[in-house]
Amino acid sequence: MEIALHPWRPSFCEGPPPGRTRYRIRSIVGPFGQFTMHHKGFTRNRLAHCMIAGSGYSSMCPRRIFLTKTKDSTPKGYAWRPQEGIFTRRKYQSDPKERGAGSSDISCAFSSAEFANEIRVGEVQETAFDPESRSSSNAALRQVDKLEHVEGQSYEVEFDLRLLEELAKENFTRGNKVFVVPKLAKSDHVIEVFLNRSFSALRDEPEILIKGAFNGWRWNLFVEKLQKTGLPGDWWSCQLYVPKEAYRIDFVFFNGGDVYENNDSRDFFIPVEGTMDEGSFEDFFLEETRKEREKLAAEQAERERLAEEQRQKEEEKAANEADRAQAKVDAEKKREALHCVMQFARTSLENVWYIEPNIFKGGDNIRVHYNRSSRPLEHATEIWIHGGHNSWSDGLSVVERLFPSKENDDWWYADVVVPSWAIVLDWVFADGPPQKAKLYDNNCFQDFHAIVSNCMSEELFWVEEENRIYRKLQEERKLKEAVHRKAEKVARMKAETKERTMRMFLLSQKHVVYTKPLEVRAGSTVTVLYNPSNTVLSGKPEVWFRCSFNRWTHHNGSLQPQKMGNAGNGSHLSATVKVPMDAYMMDFVFSEREDGGIYDNRNGMDYHIPVFGGILKEPPMHIVHIAVEMAPIAKVGGLGDVVTSLSRAVKDLGHNVDIILPKYDCLNLSNVEGFHFRQTFALRETEVKVWFGKVEGLSVYFLEPENGMFCVGCIYGRNDEDRFRFFCHAALEFLLQRGSRPDILHCHDWSSAPVAWLFKEHYMHYGMSNARVIFTIHNLEFGMHHISKAMTYADKATTVSHTYSKEVSGHSAISPHLYKFRGILNGIDPDIWNPYNDNFIPVSYTSENVVEGKSAAKEALRQRLGLRRTNNPLVGIVTRLTVQKGIDLIKHAILRTLECNGQVVLLGSAPDPRIQNDFVNLANQLHSSHGDCIRLCLKYDEPLSHLIYAGADFIVVPSLFEPCGLTQLIAMRYGSIPIVRKTGGLYDTVFDVDNDKERAQAQGLEPNGFSFDRADSDGVDYALKRAISAWFDAPEWFNSLCKRVMEQDWSWNRPALDYLELYHSARQVELVQQG
Repeated sequence: MEIALHPWRPSFCEGPPPGRTRYRIRSIVGPFGQFTMHHKGFTRNRLAHCMIAGSGYSSMCPRRIFLTKTKDSTPKGYAWRPQEGIFTRRKYQSDPKERGAGSSDISCAFSSAEFANEIRVGEVQETAFDPESRSSSNAALRQVDKLEHVEGQSYEVEFDLRLLEELAKENFTRGNKVFVVPKLAKSDHVIEVFLNRSFSALRDEPEILIKGAFNGWRWNLFVEKLQKTGLPGDWWSCQLYVPKEAYRIDFVFFNGGDVYENNDSRDFFIPVEGTMDEGSFEDFFLEETRKEREKLAAEQAERERLAEEQRQKEEEKAANEADRAQAKVDAEKKREALHCVMQFARTSLENVWYIEPNIFKGGDNIRVHYNRSSRPLEHATEIWIHGGHNSWSDGLSVVERLFPSKENDDWWYADVVVPSWAIVLDWVFADGPPQKAKLYDNNCFQDFHAIVSNCMSEELFWVEEENRIYRKLQEERKLKEAVHRKAEKVARMKAETKERTMRMFLLSQKHVVYTKPLEVRAGSTVTVLYNPSNTVLSGKPEVWFRCSFNRWTHHNGSLQPQKMGNAGNGSHLSATVKVPMDAYMMDFVFSEREDGGIYDNRNGMDYHIPVFGGILKEPPMHIVHIAVEMAPIAKVGGLGDVVTSLSRAVKDLGHNVDIILPKYDCLNLSNVEGFHFRQTFALRETEVKVWFGKVEGLSVYFLEPENGMFCVGCIYGRNDEDRFRFFCHAALEFLLQRGSRPDILHCHDWSSAPVAWLFKEHYMHYGMSNARVIFTIHNLEFGMHHISKAMTYADKATTVSHTYSKEVSGHSAISPHLYKFRGILNGIDPDIWNPYNDNFIPVSYTSENVVEGKSAAKEALRQRLGLRRTNNPLVGIVTRLTVQKGIDLIKHAILRTLECNGQVVLLGSAPDPRIQNDFVNLANQLHSSHGDCIRLCLKYDEPLSHLIYAGADFIVVPSLFEPCGLTQLIAMRYGSIPIVRKTGGLYDTVFDVDNDKERAQAQGLEPNGFSFDRADSDGVDYALKRAISAWFDAPEWFNSLCKRVMEQDWSWNRPALDYLELYHSARQVELVQQG
């Protein structure tokens, strides 16, 4: 609690105190010991710290202030202010037992007990005090009785003011403006500050205030009013409490307006003795600043919450009023429409229809008879009644089939339940059920209508109808609001995930380099910390830091090389950089000498850290993907998913992305928005049409050569090498003739590999010199000649995971180009694979309710497949049944799970008929022997795959090799724990809970699954048994693991950042040349 001490105004004494004076601090209530100061003579001792000013002497009578200490009253800024009416001008006391004859006491009670900071508890000191001496160096030795600190008590201070007068006189004589009492200011004590108004810039001001703070004006700003003391020399004073956190006091004086006494612009300051120094205060201040920000953020969040609640209440009220008004309008319209229909309503139509019984009400069962002779349906073999009520107000609510009467074949009948809220029954007859009927008898477009008896008055009915409409509107509105809230939550979760991923991206090189603060702000000073022991500069005696901004293009050029110093933590070196306001990226490398030598440039990528809050934004790049697949309009495998998802993620980061695709005759154009013809151009002797449309928000150009080479009913399988080479050439020609100047040309796999050499040989020097070619290998099994040639011509090349890039580094097509080859993980589409927004699972869930969501999905999965309800783990397998996927290991995992009392669901099919038949036989055998514990669904079923990912406890992926793998990523998205073999992308994404804690930590992650090395049954057993045992033995830990894996980001957020770094590194040479 911060409290201010009320300044005091001393009263005048009739004369100076006698030479032998006793000072007493006497408790008023409670068990306080007494403080008695015996002054038997004078000695020289300076009692106050002289600042600037001095004053003359005048007699002054003491004052008394009674104070009540309250519980938890430790001040936090300045002393608390006593109440008014507690001052007395003078108090004389005479006690012959304590004082000699002729002696007198002059008492003064100060406004805080802490003021008597010179008193040492438990000590008694006596010093002769010479009353004739007027030296400021005189001091009284005091006898001090121990004072027990007791909360909730009050006490007074009896004090002789003679020494104060001496101090005032000395400071006045020296011309000092300011002095303080006591001389040594201590933290957690009270001081009194004196100002001589006549010596200051405030000499003519009627009111004087002190404005100050502690520790270089950084802590607890205060303003207090000074009171005239009555000391000769125009001295004014106030008391200040010095908090525990202070190591100095800074202050100025002013008149409450714009007239200041600030010590000739240097301000006044007083050093403080205490537990705090500048270094420890810095740590304290940072922590307090953090707490204050958190407090302010919490307060702001609470204000926003209350404002949002109020806004929602007002919106709810307005919406209810709007619904009520709409219900009234709709009810009136229905009333008018029903009034018109009532004119045609009757109980029967002779020789056409009648109803039994002829009088009925809502909810009754009736039989409707219909004579088809001489009607439109007289030759129909089926007759149906399609009915509604109240002028079809609720649409189609009655559908029944009619049957011929036994008495007369022309008369047909149907039993119907009358809608409960019907006044009029409406219907037509048809030759089939809805959606299949072709011929109708609708009474010459007037329909058929029958009156329904009503038990309530007409007015009451319409009141109830209005309420019914109102309730329906309310339900519809709440449903829309729920959908809107869900969409907002999805967007919020995506933003939070992206923010976490960006932080992980900044920390991804922490074992080598990171910054303080982690988020670099324009205009700030940042410290770069570097650990050379993990780089090529390990063991070098010196390390030099070389830095610039904005991808090395900043107008000020590169900074001077800076020798890095020891950061103080034993392993890191540090350098400090001032970040300009027009920076959006900080770029740096390290070298062994000032003039260069060996460089650590991150294998040619350099180090880059984004800068936030600058006045410039990074210019967007123009990236063009040239590919033969794109999901969802032309997808065969994972290539189509990568093209779409990567493009979306890069576009979301603010860059311009186009895709060029062949216009197959088998395209799914229903997913193309705004599809239209754009232009034509000629390539050699072939005219090529260009179509344009938006797919998933991306700009896509479709090339259609008139020679019909893409009108073959499929994507692959028809002279593919010639078709795709022509397509690559046409794509580059289109860009050239269109005048496009892309920064990046990204081609994929062997099918668009010709882009690399066609561009370098025919187009690079004809208007598209700025472009750089990126080549990504998704599958090394096909088109080896094309892949090898593209690796030669590409500026940078990638494959789909870091480990897979190492596994294939010895391949003849790749090994000569390792300097420009790297692995970047694929991601999954978080919109397609999202358990919070998945229509194929029974309960939406996030990591917060993962247990409930997965339990519901497991129950639905078991019910759908006919598995027994049991409290045992469920293992899922979603895969193509190929040798690569480890079909023998899959079979072993199935059998071992059944032996461990688990259940198994497999979904997948084999392109090889022999493998498919093998699994059909296995399914027949296991369904017979373990029918309630296993289902092998040997087909492709997208909805079922979602349900398996959500309902399974584990997903097994025992691949012999796996370039990336998406199955394990989808599994974690749904809170299922992956059990994988350590290969390719599986190794890069799954970290064993027992063996990979350090490896996960290096990636900024936590362990998330179970893995094994050996591609045999022992390897599978090692991982599978540990997983199932954990499920049985540690259910709470297992549930927390499910929550953990759901919160990890395996979307395209991080891969997109890595690809952008790759794109920029490919452009780096060109940018430096331009610079």
